[in-house]
Order: sequence, then C-alpha cells, then structure tokens
Amino acid sequence: MQKIQLNPLGSMSQLSQLEVNLLSESNDSDLYRLFRNCCLAVLYSGAEIDNSDDIFAPHKDFEVNLIIRERGVKVELVNPPAHAFVDEVLIKGVHEHIFSVLRDLLHMGAKYSAQSLQVTPDSAYITHSVFDMLRHAQTIKNTAELNMVVCWGGHSIGTTEYQYTKEVGYQLGLRNLNICTGCGPGAMKGPMKGATIGHAKQRYRQGRYLGLTEPGIIAAEPPNAIVNELVIMPDIEKRLEAFIRLSHGIVIFPGGAGTAEELLYLIGIMLDEQNQQQVLPIVLTGPQESKAYFESIDEFIGKTLGSEAQNLYEIVVGDAEKVAQIIKQNQNSVRDYRRQTGDSYDFNWSLKIASEFQRPFIPSHNNMAELKLNFDQPKTELAATLRQVFSGIVAGNVKSEGVALIKECGPFQLKGDPKLMELMDSLLESFVEQHRMKLPGSQYIPCYQITE
Repeated sequence: MQKIQLNPLGSMSQLSQLEVNLLSESNDSDLYRLFRNCCLAVLYSGAEIDNSDDIFAPHKDFEVNLIIRERGVKVELVNPPAHAFVDEVLIKGVHEHIFSVLRDLLHMGAKYSAQSLQVTPDSAYITHSVFDMLRHAQTIKNTAELNMVVCWGGHSIGTTEYQYTKEVGYQLGLRNLNICTGCGPGAMKGPMKGATIGHAKQRYRQGRYLGLTEPGIIAAEPPNAIVNELVIMPDIEKRLEAFIRLSHGIVIFPGGAGTAEELLYLIGIMLDEQNQQQVLPIVLTGPQESKAYFESIDEFIGKTLGSEAQNLYEIVVGDAEKVAQIIKQNQNSVRDYRRQTGDSYDFNWSLKIASEFQRPFIPSHNNMAELKLNFDQPKTELAATLRQVFSGIVAGNVKSEGVALIKECGPFQLKGDPKLMELMDSLLESFVEQHRMKLPGSQYIPCYQITE
C-alpha cells in the first residue's frame, strides 16, 4: 500500500480552528466521498477520458484522508495512480489542484450547502455565492486588465478543429488576453495551449489558464495539463454564471450538446431586455471545415429564437487572427461600459440573470419529459428550456449519475411542438453524424428519444 502526504497550498495553507472542525466533520459525509472521486479525477489531469468508469474502476483501492492539525490540514493519498508522479514525486500542478478540490468541495461546501443554494429563491444570494466562491479561490484578481476570454467548445473535435483552437489561442495570447475554459480536452485545451506560446513570445508573465468545472463533469473531463487555476462550482448553473460574469469576451468553437447548452444559456440571458445595453463580444468560430456546423447552429437559433438572437454573435470561419482582433478591439468598449455603469471590471454584477437560468435542473426522466417545448412562451424562457434539454443530454452522455440512469431506465423521452422537435432532432442528428457527442473512435448511443 502506497501512502503520500501533501502539505497544503494556496488559500488552504492557513485555516481557522472553525474551518478545521468543519473539515473534520465532513470526513464521513457524502461530500467527503465526492471529494475522493474529484481528487482521483484530478490525478488524471491531462488524460483525454470521457468515461468516468475508466477512472474509477481500476482504482477501487484509492483513498484520500484528511489529517487535521492545529495549524491546518494535510491530504493523504492512498494508492494514487502512478502516472501522476515523476520520479516518485507528485506533479506540482496536480498537487495544487488537489487542494483546489479541498477548497471548493469541503470548505465552500460547508459554507454553502447544496440545499441552501438550490432552495433559496433569491437571485442576488445565488450571485453572491458565485462571487464568494470565485473570490475565495483567488480568481477575482482586481487587476482592471479586462482580458479574460471565455472559450467554449467540445472535447469531441477532430485534429483540424483542435489545431484551429490552438491558433485562436495563440492570437489571443499575442494580445495579452487570458483564457478561461471548462478545463477539459479538445476545444477546452487548445486555446490554452496556443495562448501559452503567444504569452511567451510577448514575455507576458501573468498568463492565466482558468478552468471552471463542476463535480458531475470533472471525472469525465479531467483538468488538462495547461490549467493553472482550477475552480469547482457546485453545479452547472453556478458554473455557467461564473463563466459569463468573469468574461470580457466569449469565443465559441464547434462542439456537441454541452456547447449548445452553453450557447443557449448565453443567448437566453443576453435576450433579456435588462441586458440590452451590455457590452460582451461573442464570436462563433472554427476552420473552414466547420462551416456547415455553424450554419446548422445559426439556422437552429434563427428558427427557434429569432434574428434578434442571431444578432448577438458574429460567426468567423477560418480566420483565427480576426477572432482575436474582434475581442481585442472591443476591450475598450467593455471597459467604458463597466466604468459608466460603475460595475466591477472583474465580475459583471450588472448582468441580469433570471431565476430560470439559476435554478439547478435535475435531468431525471420525469423532468425531461415535462419540459415545455413549444413556441408559446417568451424567447428567454424558450432558451432556458432548450438549455435544459441539452443539459440533460450532457448528463446522459458523460455524467456518471446520468449514464447510470440511462442504463437503468432507458433513454430520456422528449416531446413538444412538432416543428420545434423537428428542428431539435435535426440538430442533434447532425451532432451525432459529426461525432460530436463522444471522443473520436468511440460509438455513440443516443441517451434521448424524440416523440410526438
């Protein structure tokens, strides 16, 4: 049996006695078991894995223990994966990420229970909790650089698309822009990797490669090797809110259901009348080979949410430099808007997010079947519902609980307006045909059925 003890790093290096007691009380809870699984996922940093069973099954003897001291807490790993070590020493980035998990799951979990965040209807309280988690993770730097670019896209992308994401990241890095992604492989890794080269050439020493994830997805998408800041939000809704409030520009690469979920979340919020004056550049981009993908996405958005939604973003195909130029050229406009409204440069407080975008959606068979899928509702509410559809599909594809649910009860059943369902069916079928649901080489079995 191999055991290794890790000294604390980052914000967990100094703890109050109350915090130590709270961590100690967490030792036998469900939260602690979640901590164990997330630590194991972090030890797989850099691995391109989209099935949590591939992580958990070979390591049933893995354990993680908290050793409580008066001056703080140590983490003891029992039988950790060998590939997380170099010459029997744990890789430093992995060491840091282990304590990021401790910080976000145990410490913040004790402060903000899952129940309080899900039941409390107060939107301002939820936004405060998102801010507090990011602040505690030292993610909000208060530098006034306004250079955090959120990059979304799928982990199931081909070589050409991946190379393009790196080129966009490189062009962003040359302009001293930092990168925030979902921290996994594919389109989440490429921009970070490209930006490291751009930052190096410009001698930009403050390069940030921020990864935002959540407990249900981290095992399916372990942090890539470039991530130097890791934050685990409680659920997908808090994660998406963190993305948008931290961003000064958003770049969206080709992807599958998860990317569609992110785009619909973003569009639904930006369509809100209270956000009409917001300044946030949004670019959808990919290589020439991805042109058909963006045409299908744009068509779906136009036919479901209208031309107003299409006007929120710009599509750029095959021109990485132009993408970076658009983001950079809008940097001063973002600054001016924040200054005029008195808003923070590092956290967009003035953005209004309706409760339907903040409430956690549990993708059960019953909840999926009861989604209101028709055109007889405001565009913002339709966008929120469509977002929930894709959130359920992501859960059924890659989240361990969702995958187990599909195995036990069969595929989700979706029904609604025939025209809307036809549009959705066509889009989802195009994702399957383009192998955007899983990593290349794996067989995709749909976790949903569309019925009339």
